[in-house]
Amino acid sequence: MTETSKKRPPSPEYQTYGEIVWGQFKKYPVSYYSLWGVVGLFILAMVCPLIALNVPFYLHVPEGVGPERLQGTSYPWLMALFDRNFFESGVDIFFNFLLFYVPLVLLAFTFLTRQRPGEDKAKWKKRRMRFLGIASVIGVGIFIFLYYQDFRQPYVNYKALAELDGVTAIFPFIDYSYRDVNLMAVMQGPSMEHFLGTDREGRDVFTRLLYGTRISLTIGVVAVSIYTAIGLFLGSLAGFFGGRVDTIVLRLIEIMMCFPVLFLILTLVGFLDEPSIFHIMLIIGLTGWTGIARLVRGEFLRLRNQDFVQAAIALGFDRARIIFRHVMPNAVQPVFVAATFGVAGAILIEATLSFLGVGPANAPSWGQILTTGRNTQQMSLILSAGFAIFVTISLLNLIGEGLRDATDPKMRK
Repeated sequence: MTETSKKRPPSPEYQTYGEIVWGQFKKYPVSYYSLWGVVGLFILAMVCPLIALNVPFYLHVPEGVGPERLQGTSYPWLMALFDRNFFESGVDIFFNFLLFYVPLVLLAFTFLTRQRPGEDKAKWKKRRMRFLGIASVIGVGIFIFLYYQDFRQPYVNYKALAELDGVTAIFPFIDYSYRDVNLMAVMQGPSMEHFLGTDREGRDVFTRLLYGTRISLTIGVVAVSIYTAIGLFLGSLAGFFGGRVDTIVLRLIEIMMCFPVLFLILTLVGFLDEPSIFHIMLIIGLTGWTGIARLVRGEFLRLRNQDFVQAAIALGFDRARIIFRHVMPNAVQPVFVAATFGVAGAILIEATLSFLGVGPANAPSWGQILTTGRNTQQMSLILSAGFAIFVTISLLNLIGEGLRDATDPKMRK
């Protein structure tokens, strides 16, 4: 057999940068399983109403029993998910919306974006990304409509109604809401009825801890998204243009870094009469962008004299296209790692604010549970909330460690 007749080894399939990083990330099992742990927390946050809610899935009220408008067969659980009498916070409305929208999108994604026979793989990937982009835009539009609809129904005590003769009701596994107050069951210890006991107002601690997952994850993701966007914008301007623009941005960074972040946040929260979850997210986002801006500025300073950037300038491309389509994709690698660690930091800041008593008053925050446990010396409250914060932050930090190694060519296995 001659040399030319030998079969050549197949050329490696083209991979995008994201596919390369994902392949490397999976080689770090601790970080990989930590990622699935965080995904599990998001799923748990979505399915909270399936686990704990004081509204029945199915309700049958015979004629002559109870209010006339409730007689017959109904499914009040579905309507309660978007009822502001049961869920006041936009965070709860958002996760309740995801409970239906995410499975529909995944189902449509599975069947509508299959690779067609003979279809180029690059086009197939673009088609999938286009589908996810359109689904995201549609989802945001539907959520905004639901949020501003301000749907409300007359309040009904379904647990009392279910005790009437002839009424059939099927409740979730735990028939408590995180706001239910029972003065006859104040500061009880863990039991079969209340897995983690009750607080000083008789509220079920496990239910509040469960719904607190929504608060922590939302504040972490949204706050980091805000300051990442600010840092990317200011850092790219400073690094690309240099000169006076760079000087102005650096002075802003230095001014923000002069103030301890926690004390600055406490000062800003002090000007608010009733701090809400949105206020906490916004304040953390507006005060945490300096690190991202410095990272992006450094990457732009390194990349702006590279040949591909100079070629884009020579071809006459406008500056916005050069910054956001040519330089930015090559400068965001350290940003992803910093953002992962930032989510953990934002969750810890929110828990600290709630622990100090300056967080949202009505939200079932882990920090508030810690404060209640400290004031009442209930170890079940302290241990449960502290363990939830510890596990969540540890998982996010482990993901950040793996992502940092996966994006570093020197660390690739």
